[in-house]
Amino acid sequence: MTSLPQQPLSPLDGRYSAAMGELSQHLSEAGLNRARVLVEVEWLLYLTDHGMFGTAPLPAEQAQKLRDVVTEFGAEQVEELAGFEARTRHDVKAVEYFLRRRLDDLGLGAIAELTHFAATSEDINNLAYALTVREAVTTVWRPRLETVVDTLREMALEHRAVPMLARTHGQPATPTTMGRELAVFVARLDRLIAKLDRAEYLGKFNGATGTYAAHLVAGPDADWQRVSREFVTSLGLTWNPLTTQIESHDWQAELYDLVVHIGRVLHNLCTDIWTYISLGYFRQIPVPGATGSSTMPHKVNPIRFENAEANLELSAAVLGALSATLVTSRLQRDLTDSSSQRNIGVGLGHSLLALDNIARGLGELALDPDRLAEDLDGNWEVLAEAVQTVIRAEVAAGRSSIANPYELLKELTRGRRLDAAGLRDFVAGLDLPEDAKARLAALTPASYTGLAAELTGLVAR
Repeated sequence: MTSLPQQPLSPLDGRYSAAMGELSQHLSEAGLNRARVLVEVEWLLYLTDHGMFGTAPLPAEQAQKLRDVVTEFGAEQVEELAGFEARTRHDVKAVEYFLRRRLDDLGLGAIAELTHFAATSEDINNLAYALTVREAVTTVWRPRLETVVDTLREMALEHRAVPMLARTHGQPATPTTMGRELAVFVARLDRLIAKLDRAEYLGKFNGATGTYAAHLVAGPDADWQRVSREFVTSLGLTWNPLTTQIESHDWQAELYDLVVHIGRVLHNLCTDIWTYISLGYFRQIPVPGATGSSTMPHKVNPIRFENAEANLELSAAVLGALSATLVTSRLQRDLTDSSSQRNIGVGLGHSLLALDNIARGLGELALDPDRLAEDLDGNWEVLAEAVQTVIRAEVAAGRSSIANPYELLKELTRGRRLDAAGLRDFVAGLDLPEDAKARLAALTPASYTGLAAELTGLVAR
């Protein structure tokens, strides 16, 4: 058999790469290395800016050229760094040597020994991961989520007054509106997004076992806790003052659990939309040239929502494993996090792909009010709740003597179909005041939606 050219093992890097957007800019190996270079550069500049060990702040032009090492980090630099790693067999040490070469090129060899000064690999890695994950979530993943939620919000408000038969346990139930049902998902997701926006991205910078031992010996007069805090917070991260060799990763577990929770709400949305499509409440707008089935020409399948379900499940599996794994490290350090963190992009990537599918799927839906009205008109028995509740109120007020109204309506409707005429004839024969009879006689399944339209307005911006 002829060998195939080497191909991506993950569909995220192959079939679905177009949907990944800028995610790989942050969560790929190259993105991680660029962030490592950034941390090393900023640490060097922090030391010189504060005159540590007899240094002086670099002239603005030289400082900018040093920062340009980060902004100009591209394919050529990735290859060069790979060459260093092939020799060192150590990814962070390769970054140090890469930067030292740049210092020589910039005529800054005199401060080369401050590169990676008093830092363990994890001082660099934990900050680099925090920066890349923060950027991936806030600039790529969250905006895609917000697009989905805003689309849902628009749909909810547009359909806020469109009555729909509810189906608790899959059976006809008290009517609602399509808009209100979508608004429930908007409200759930809005709340979780607010929690996401409060997420902390922690970082530490305290040496080989978190004690500042080397720092203190080299600079006994420095306030190293203050230095660490200032440096970490200068990167826009939250300082973690007490760690082992590694930052404890609790913030990552919290973040990934939250992303999984959001994914499960979206999964619920997908299954509901899929069901509404199967009931005919939503029609799918055919995409020109697309094929729904290889043998049944009529089919327009809800593949966007099915694909989203699958990718949300994959995302939950990967991120859930990360959440469970990252919070444990033997004694002061083990390397279980080293391999596992390289899959952060896989977990977020499948979630991002799901969001792309949901956004496209929602954009290909059209509500069918006639189908909703037909379903409502075929289920007048759902008004039994209204009738027995009105009877109870009138009995409590002393205006009716009907006994056991719930049982009365249960006998009339359970397991039976009821039409408009049958219900009105039943109401007309009840021992009720005329105004109560009139309210019930005027009621239809389509008008029995309570405050659904008003409640939908709660999700308006």
